[in-house]
Amino acid sequence: MFRSIGVVGGGTMGQSIAEMLAVKGLDVHLTEKTPDRLSAALQAIETSLDRQIEKWAITLAEKKLILNRIHTAPSLEHLAQCDLVIETISEDLDSKQSVFAQLDAILPQETVIASNTSTLSLTELAGATRHPERVIGMHFVYPAIRIDVVEIIRGLQTSDETFRATKDFIEQVLAKKGVMVYESPGFVTTRLICLLINEALHLLEEGVASAEDIDASMRIGYSFQHGPLEMADRFGLDSVLAALERMFREYGELKYRPSILLKKKVRAGQLGVKTGIGFFGYDKDGERVS
Repeated sequence: MFRSIGVVGGGTMGQSIAEMLAVKGLDVHLTEKTPDRLSAALQAIETSLDRQIEKWAITLAEKKLILNRIHTAPSLEHLAQCDLVIETISEDLDSKQSVFAQLDAILPQETVIASNTSTLSLTELAGATRHPERVIGMHFVYPAIRIDVVEIIRGLQTSDETFRATKDFIEQVLAKKGVMVYESPGFVTTRLICLLINEALHLLEEGVASAEDIDASMRIGYSFQHGPLEMADRFGLDSVLAALERMFREYGELKYRPSILLKKKVRAGQLGVKTGIGFFGYDKDGERVS
């Protein structure tokens, strides 16, 4: 069973996954492109834990224990002793293939290499390695610490052994539901939620209802934690746009064509929580202020 986990990428998703793994009692080795970005990722995780202390969800002692399980890895070479490495960098095929090729050269053959991709082909990613049988998709839904489902995606050459080990880890160690998904752009969660978000954007464009009322309708009417527009803000509007554009290219269906309003928001740099403004306003801790 995996006990020492490498996480490549300290962005929003990487932070969430690293925190969740450490909370589960696992040793986490987090790496980023630069020392500054790695330091910022650790600071963001600490801020997240501080918010939980304020809500009486954890104690100060638990916070220290969790942080002590997260180790900084200055480069990919420092992940050589990990049992499992999870890649969480941006959704760019060339960048991910480069990381996979480097990891393949560094890691022992038995180490599983997983990607948190939501739209890219696992078979293509595995094609950058000499051992495609150990490559698999582990798509966590943000925030990973609170969402108890993980999509498991097999590439064409992913071995049964890799799949079983990954599923056992997700269900027995992480105590989450592992859902087997066949390789398809967007899988299940991204494909469905992006369509909902895109339709909410069309409603807003058409003046059918305000952003607040669209979200309230879905939040109250269907017991959503967040409405579709706030969800988009929390995912990152740039990430939503990238996912829709990739699915539009792959499937060629108009339902995946991104809303013009979404494109305008991204071009204006209003990306949601990460920039403090999207369809709603947010403070530095990601809490709604407007």
